[in-house]
Amino acid sequence: MSYKALDPDKTALLFFDMLNQYHTNDEPLVLNCVRLREAADAHGIPVFFAMADHRPDGADAATLYTDTGYGLEPWPDPEHGAGGVRRAMVSGSKEIQVIDALAPKSEDYVIKKHRWSAFHQTSLELSLRTRGVDTIVLCGGSTRIGIGSTAYSARDLDFNLVIVRDCCSDSLEDTMAQYMERVFPVMARVRTADETIAMMDAGKAG
Repeated sequence: MSYKALDPDKTALLFFDMLNQYHTNDEPLVLNCVRLREAADAHGIPVFFAMADHRPDGADAATLYTDTGYGLEPWPDPEHGAGGVRRAMVSGSKEIQVIDALAPKSEDYVIKKHRWSAFHQTSLELSLRTRGVDTIVLCGGSTRIGIGSTAYSARDLDFNLVIVRDCCSDSLEDTMAQYMERVFPVMARVRTADETIAMMDAGKAG
């Protein structure tokens, strides 16, 4: 398949943490994701959802020393406040369910993850290889955390990537721009939802 097309037999659509904790059903990013989902369904492209999933006591979370939290605010007490799991991201809770607008269907793949990368000690790679997938269309958030770590993992596993910039989010706008313009282009094709759908159409026609 060419640079400008996506072979439906070798492509998968991966939504990362499109969860109630982070998104609402009517925001522009979600509406773009819905259009992408509809195009994937129309072309028989399998859909994957990676979602955070943690024990209520946080015992399966990484507790690491860091200088700041996700918002880049320094920890007031690094010995006792740094790291750990967000207690809202608990297995079975409403917060970690995929938003209704993108609710997984019976044929979809739901990948429960315990670290930033959707590949880390999950069944994602095995499921992709079994389907003959060599290209991942990646969406979700946050760009500098989950999307970034998953993209690096995918690249090191020799998957082609299309990262859909208007289907990704980050709380830091300057960081979002840096990744989309300075980081991801060296490991992926960075496209809009409209451009990605056109690539799906081209692959089906081809």
